[in-house]
Amino acid sequence: MMLLAGTYDGVYRADGPEFDAAERVLDAGRAMRVRRFDGWDGAFAATKTGLYRSTDGGDSWTNLDVPREEVYSVLGDPEGKRLYAGTHPAHLYVSEDDGETWRELTGFQDLPSRDEWYTPRHRNESHVRSLGAHPDAPARVVAGVEVGGVHVSDDRGETWTERKGGVRTSEESAGSSRAERSDGVHDDVHHVLVRGPDHYVASCGGGLYRTADAGETWTRLDEGVEHTYFREAFAHDGTLYAAAARSSPGTWRGERGADAALFESTDDGDTLESVSYPGGPEEVVLAWTTDGEGRVVAGTNDGGVIVRSAGEWVAGGRLPEGVASLCRV
Repeated sequence: MMLLAGTYDGVYRADGPEFDAAERVLDAGRAMRVRRFDGWDGAFAATKTGLYRSTDGGDSWTNLDVPREEVYSVLGDPEGKRLYAGTHPAHLYVSEDDGETWRELTGFQDLPSRDEWYTPRHRNESHVRSLGAHPDAPARVVAGVEVGGVHVSDDRGETWTERKGGVRTSEESAGSSRAERSDGVHDDVHHVLVRGPDHYVASCGGGLYRTADAGETWTRLDEGVEHTYFREAFAHDGTLYAAAARSSPGTWRGERGADAALFESTDDGDTLESVSYPGGPEEVVLAWTTDGEGRVVAGTNDGGVIVRSAGEWVAGGRLPEGVASLCRV
């Protein structure tokens, strides 16, 4: 069993979660996502210099030549037929021949809010930060845009609907008359965890949200915590894991670092329990996976790798750059 880490400086490989002896296997600049998909051979690395694929455990990589160079997200569909790539600026491409050729899904550009997708921090543009699908609904593609919201396609990406509104507070979900309805899921979407055909958890720059109806309505989960800048959530063996900082990455340097927190929930996010971890609170967890023994492994913005072992988080090594994504191969 090996683990791949997508970092601020390419992709590294390690035998298990002991990353002190990791080697860089792909020199591709900043890696946004490293992912493996059931029904697809090998691993994919979405980076700012292209989308790469390795079918030999990371020894060699092939650039799949997506029409736009900066690839922020990738999805191999559950049917093993369509490979998707989300880019910066926010465009979406599909390949039906294993990455040999690409076609833009122009329907993604027809969403009503498309002209509002931009942020000064990213050249006044946006990017498709997250792509997901579930085996029980293989034709449904879920896209998260930074900055631009959550969008869903039920025809394999050809046409799209916005799923940004109808957010409820957790009190309202429980039937409290005191709760107020908010405007919608936060537009600064970093990751959408697809837990079921209609069940998603969205990690945003302004909160953590859950839907049980494919985004028609959303429940905000982080009302009881002080940290609201979430980057990615992860679910394993009945526990939902999430981590957040108090603010955006521009505040993560200095004496206090990210001032972050790591949360665990056994009730699908209705309650978030803050737990201690090596590197916290100065380092914020950005990436998750499991190792070959079923343990959860996480990576931080400062290159730390931590492992959930025997009921607590322990150190698992350190990489020379921040860890943006983790993947077991």
